[in-house]
Amino acid sequence: MTHVKSAGPCYTRLHNQIFIAMILGAILGSQFGEDAAFWLGWLGTLFVRLLKMVIVPLILTSIVTGVASIGSGRDLGRLGLKTLTYYIATSMLAIFVGLALVNTIRPGVGADLANAARENVPDLQPPSSLGDIFIRMVPTNPIEALASADMLAIIFFAIVLGVGITRLPEAPRRTLSDFFNAGFELMMVVTGGVIRLAPLGVLGLITSAVAAAGLDTFKPLAWYAVTIVSGLAIHMFVTLPLLLMLIGGIKPLTHYRNMRDALVMAFSTSSSSATLPVTMQCLEERVGVSNRVTSFVIPMGATINMDGTALYECAGVIFISQVLGIGLDFTGQVTVAITALLASIGAAGIPSAGLVMIFIVTDAVNLKGPEVALIIGAMLAVDRPLDMLRTMVNIFSDSCGAAIIAKSEGETAVNA
Repeated sequence: MTHVKSAGPCYTRLHNQIFIAMILGAILGSQFGEDAAFWLGWLGTLFVRLLKMVIVPLILTSIVTGVASIGSGRDLGRLGLKTLTYYIATSMLAIFVGLALVNTIRPGVGADLANAARENVPDLQPPSSLGDIFIRMVPTNPIEALASADMLAIIFFAIVLGVGITRLPEAPRRTLSDFFNAGFELMMVVTGGVIRLAPLGVLGLITSAVAAAGLDTFKPLAWYAVTIVSGLAIHMFVTLPLLLMLIGGIKPLTHYRNMRDALVMAFSTSSSSATLPVTMQCLEERVGVSNRVTSFVIPMGATINMDGTALYECAGVIFISQVLGIGLDFTGQVTVAITALLASIGAAGIPSAGLVMIFIVTDAVNLKGPEVALIIGAMLAVDRPLDMLRTMVNIFSDSCGAAIIAKSEGETAVNA
């Protein structure tokens, strides 16, 4: 499975550009109000449309490629089952942490982001039961699901396609795998190009948000950021180390030290794909994981194992519902959790991919409309540092999974 490497220095400059755009948008929105929003707001609208444009092809190619990379055969089947079980389990643990914190801290309660009034909030249409959640995942017409951007159905269909490819004879399997690999690489390039326009999008979105709600817009974002950072810290420094010790018999401090180069790369580039070669090198040369395990677990992890992204998407959507004054019930929050898990699987390993995927989760509970787009735009103002942190969590989780799975495969050379 191949990946397009992201240009780290370019994304580093993008970080500074987004920060400048945020400040400039806040100044223009507060000083010139609706006039500034009129002249610049279209930039934010265009950026959001570009983000939504790449969602369907990005999800389809990413998930099909990741699932198809499992391959066939008894050994690969066993390794694939262990890998998928680990990835799903750690992502769900991260989601539970995010849900617990966002419902405890409640950072969006009382906030007035995007000046969204209750009467302008769309009506929620949550599923009538937990069973209905799974029924909605199975499309009766996959083409219609793709055309209408029915995200749950698209994700399920992509998983089925990926599994089907692994069961084909070698020639058609290779042809289809190469096709979806090429499509995935193409969509990573396209999505990376869209993300490079983030400064202009931030300028338009923040100008509109501040013009509508004033500088008080940013006060609730502090609690939102605290919620996300706390969740990421708990997952990285409590949950994952416990898994290393209890399941793998590996000393967490030793593993942190062995993976420090990959963690620094993840933080500086916000790209799981760009960090991929460093992650594999650290695992093989310092941790002692065999190339057989590393070459299978890590490329798939860079595509489908996004613990930090899953936590962010889940907590972020609940934050949006709190800002809009909507209380999601148990079924609604389960919908958010399941969709966040599936959306994190489809998130590409490039900067701010989680920002693209959060629209999937909001759509799953019918949180739509310009108010939601403006709130997400305000969230983007603090997204870059959060993106850097959650990429570190994603990479560290991948490395923990590789080490634990290597131990379970009887590899005694793993540095514990």
